[in-house]
Amino acid sequence: MDADLSTLRPKELEVQGDYYQLPTGKVAVLDDDTPFPPIRDALTEPNGLLAIGGELSGERLLSAYRSGIFPWFSEGEPVLWWSPNPRMVLFPQNFKISNSLAKRLKKNDFEVRFNTHFRQVMEACANTNRPDQNGTWITSDIIDAYCELHQLGYAYSAETWIDNNLVGGLYGVLINKMFYGESMFHHATDASKIAFTHLVQFLKEKDVGMIDCQMNTKHLASLGAQEISRNDFISKLNDLI
Repeated sequence: MDADLSTLRPKELEVQGDYYQLPTGKVAVLDDDTPFPPIRDALTEPNGLLAIGGELSGERLLSAYRSGIFPWFSEGEPVLWWSPNPRMVLFPQNFKISNSLAKRLKKNDFEVRFNTHFRQVMEACANTNRPDQNGTWITSDIIDAYCELHQLGYAYSAETWIDNNLVGGLYGVLINKMFYGESMFHHATDASKIAFTHLVQFLKEKDVGMIDCQMNTKHLASLGAQEISRNDFISKLNDLI
C-alpha cells in the first residue's frame, strides 16, 4: 500500500477524552487493551482512518485482520489503524498473467521458496524506494510484529531466488481462507510477479477465496484486482475466516 501520510500528524492533534479531533471527524484513541471501534466509524478523509494508538502484538494484529482492519503509519507516528472504503481485492480465479510474464515463467531460471527468509523479505520491502512516497510504513516495530505473526504460523513470505540470491518477494497474512497482502519488492525484472504468481497458485490450492490488496493501484488492477465496497468486503471476509 503506497501513499503519503505526511499531511496527517496525530501526535500534534488535540485529544478529547477517548478521541483525537481531526478537521474531518473524530478518531478513537486506543490503549493496549482497548477494543477496536466499529468500522462504520472510519473516516472518509483520510479514507478509512479508524483508530490511533495501541500495541502491535500478534493478538492485536489478528484481531484487526479478522475485523477488516490493518495498521499503516510512518516512523515516529503512533500506530494508525485503517479500514478504507472501497477496498481493493483480488479473487484468485481472476488473477491475470500477462504474455510477457508467461514467457518469463517458462524460462524457469529461478526458484520460488516460501517462508525461508521472512524477516529478510520484510527488510527488503522496507528498503525499496517507492514513487511519490515519503519514507516507509514498514518500521522496525512492524517488522518485529509480523515476525511474531510468522512464528505463530499466520504470516507468509513468497520468495524468488536466482543463483541462490533473494531477488524478489512479498509477504502477507493468511487466516483460514483469507489472505492479506502487505508489500512486495524486486531486485530483478519480474521477480516480485514471479513470487506472486506462485503465491496465488498456493492460495488456490488452499481454497483461499480473496486476497486483500488494500488500496487501488494500476499495478494491482493489471493483475486482475478490483474495488469492492467495504460492506461487501466485510461480508466476504466473515464467510472466509
